[in-house]
Amino acid sequence: MNFDLTEEQQLIQDSVARFVSDNYDLKSRLTLAGSKQGFSDDHWNTMAKLGWLGMPFAEADGGFGGDQIDTMLMMEQFGRGLVLEPFFASVVLGGGALKRSTNADLKTEYLPGVLDGSRKLTLAYAEEQARFDLHDVTTSAREDGENYIVNGQKSMVASAAAADQMVVSVRTGGGQIDEAGITLLLIDTDSEGVSMDNFPTVDGLQASEVTFKDVRVPQSRALTAPGDSFELLRAVANDGILALSAEAVGAMEILYKDTVDYTQEREQFDHPLSAFQVLQHCMVEMFMEYEQCKSMLYRATLETAQQGLGAQRIVHALKHLIGKQGIFIGENAVQLHGGMGVTEELRIGHYFKRLLVIDAQFGNSDYHLQQFAA
Repeated sequence: MNFDLTEEQQLIQDSVARFVSDNYDLKSRLTLAGSKQGFSDDHWNTMAKLGWLGMPFAEADGGFGGDQIDTMLMMEQFGRGLVLEPFFASVVLGGGALKRSTNADLKTEYLPGVLDGSRKLTLAYAEEQARFDLHDVTTSAREDGENYIVNGQKSMVASAAAADQMVVSVRTGGGQIDEAGITLLLIDTDSEGVSMDNFPTVDGLQASEVTFKDVRVPQSRALTAPGDSFELLRAVANDGILALSAEAVGAMEILYKDTVDYTQEREQFDHPLSAFQVLQHCMVEMFMEYEQCKSMLYRATLETAQQGLGAQRIVHALKHLIGKQGIFIGENAVQLHGGMGVTEELRIGHYFKRLLVIDAQFGNSDYHLQQFAA
């Protein structure tokens, strides 16, 4: 199978790689992560000007007609620098839901702002009791004239503090774990009755616990027909898994390459660490697992982009592998760096923490192994 990039794809990859190289050394990232907003408006505007925010949207919506493959190329490079800007939350999740909406008026009104960077979105889907099940939804929306009245709580909403609107999964019918009866609503973050508890996550990003108390939302803000949003939500989750997996692959590459470089420089018993055969075997295994993850990422992304019949099962396999081997590579990188591997001054620990968080998003390794087997 030919995995060579087209000329346009190579240009995208090179452009993002230069951006990461120029702007995301460890010191710069730590400074941004420690700021109140948690990312740079200048970087965000640069992404918009270069057209990255519009890459995965159809030309009819004002985008560049890209797909999951283009997102993969960008997210892999973002993973190499642990980029903080809310591309994942706004473009992949929130924008990914909106672009699939059957509500043409909603897309016409809100998508242009997403593409030019003036509007940021996010997806509020996770609930405390649900663990990793997208269909376990207790946040309710009852009809009141031409509005919905929304009550409930969403957990770990990515970059919610920076978002203008949230795509929120609510239950308009059915039981707590029924796939039918789930509706996606576009809700303004500054709506009356919306409250947020914002906090930094262990990997340097931002998230929020969001509470909805008698929030009035026009029914015209529904992305689909009432109760008919689950398949759309699952498609967005799959795109999210592919994007996170690409980011993880980029982080894994940095971890194993930094480890190889360190063992060639660090001497023990008058020999570089890389001269010891047992450590050579360990680093070869790190490289092999990285390559296996990258291959599985390519297969899952191509299957999803081409709407293959087995795409869902391969996505489960990918997320299992990324979680399992990402932790393996991270643990060995820390181990071979010794105590330095967990210091703030060395980037190894920061990449490992990001891989741990990625494993927990949209279902961890064990969860997706169960889904794959089922």
